[in-house]
Amino acid sequence: MVIKSKNNKQFKLFGIMAVVLGLGDSFHLIPRAVALCTTGLENYTYALGIGKFITSITMTIFYVILYYIWRIRYKIIDKKIYTVSVYILAFLRIALCLFPQNSWTSSSAPLSWGIYRNIPFTIMGILIIVIFYKSSRQNSDKLFKNMWLTIVISFGFYLPVVLFADTIPAIGMLMIPKTLAYVWTVLIGYNAMKNELNLSKN
Repeated sequence: MVIKSKNNKQFKLFGIMAVVLGLGDSFHLIPRAVALCTTGLENYTYALGIGKFITSITMTIFYVILYYIWRIRYKIIDKKIYTVSVYILAFLRIALCLFPQNSWTSSSAPLSWGIYRNIPFTIMGILIIVIFYKSSRQNSDKLFKNMWLTIVISFGFYLPVVLFADTIPAIGMLMIPKTLAYVWTVLIGYNAMKNELNLSKN
């Protein structure tokens, strides 16, 4: 998408967002897959912890980029309150992730900090859901009509992991369908790029 976007800012951002998503989630999913196929999650606590930390940051960046895609697609120029809100929420999320109390590499990381750092992240997600839902319908944007739903699904799979993965490790597998929901998000942009830039299917 970065290469074939013909310098269309909206679709180039989609490509960059996809790269951020792929790199970020790989730090979490690859160690989990290796652990489950070898000696178990308990022997990969450090790698999984670092992976969760990196993924937490890149997921935040993902939504900031998606916000700008919304602004470009719907030609939004006078919603400073939304921009300020997104940046404040992203800053709070990343700042909370940096606190040592998160104990990322510990096998007994506190659930409370998992909740704290996800409060601004969830609020940001809700904001993105609402603006895409409203704008896609106000503009009769059929290509983006399900964008809001992909985000709802991704949070639906992600939040149980935050709340229960430490006590029920198998819940961590929900990160896979969560990632697939994000892939759907990117696929919506890819299909829109092919349609609007008249690209061949190849």
